[in-house]
Amino acid sequence: MDRSSVANFLQVIVGLGLLNVWLVRSRSNTLYRGGTAGTLRDEFSAYGLPGFVYYPVGALKIGSAIILIAGVWMVLPVRAAAGLVAALMVGALAMHLKVGDPLMKSLPAALMLAMSAAIVALR
Repeated sequence: MDRSSVANFLQVIVGLGLLNVWLVRSRSNTLYRGGTAGTLRDEFSAYGLPGFVYYPVGALKIGSAIILIAGVWMVLPVRAAAGLVAALMVGALAMHLKVGDPLMKSLPAALMLAMSAAIVALR
């Protein structure tokens, strides 16, 4: 598999993962929610973040997901979107540490960070 194919694969995985978390499972309880949160919005509260932060973070993640997926077929700022996702995942990891979550809860953020960094490197 060449660099472009690997990058395309990762873009779809990261993009679909973000859309799944924010549009499909935002109200679902999962094993990876921070603290004792049952929903994505509760997770932001568990981290001590003000309520208004939920919307811009969601917009950035959903927008980045769309760019990553569409960027497989169109010329779009894929590296910038992947870099933004990587930065947001560093923040997510910091929040998991802040509330003392077990490492398992940080696994999705760590994987998204690694894949996003790989996209940046491959593009």
